[in-house]
Amino acid sequence: MDKLKKVLNGSESTENGSPLNEVLEGTSLGWGTRVKGFLACFVAGIICSLLGVCFLWIPKRGLILFAVFYSIGNISSIGSTMFLMGPVKQIKKMFEPTRLIATIVMLVCLVCTLCSAFWWKKAALALIFCVLQFFAMAWYSISYIPFARDAVMKCFTTCLA
Repeated sequence: MDKLKKVLNGSESTENGSPLNEVLEGTSLGWGTRVKGFLACFVAGIICSLLGVCFLWIPKRGLILFAVFYSIGNISSIGSTMFLMGPVKQIKKMFEPTRLIATIVMLVCLVCTLCSAFWWKKAALALIFCVLQFFAMAWYSISYIPFARDAVMKCFTTCLA
């Protein structure tokens, strides 16, 4: 368990005594606080996403509220993992070559969802970007599970063949 804690909070790779690492280590949260922060943000993200689905049925403004709350839910869910790994390590992992495309597509779709809801006022476009955001977030999330992407690809190629 201690090895898992060290890997998740990045203390294994920060063994050198650089001033930046000392500052990051000196301001880091305890493991219990990190888990509580993770759970709080993750639950808040789920609640925002579920509220967005409920708002979908409100006439006129419902689709825009759905897009906004769904995007806030995704931001909160991504932010929750920063409590476990730390923000610097999380951002580094997000932009690793295996997750780069999924991360960029997810972030672009998130921004486009909010732009289409607030500035362009196109509800259908907001819904399309929410769907794309969902698939990009799913592809990004399964990249953390060993061999999950290969299994999903194999499943789809088998089903389509």
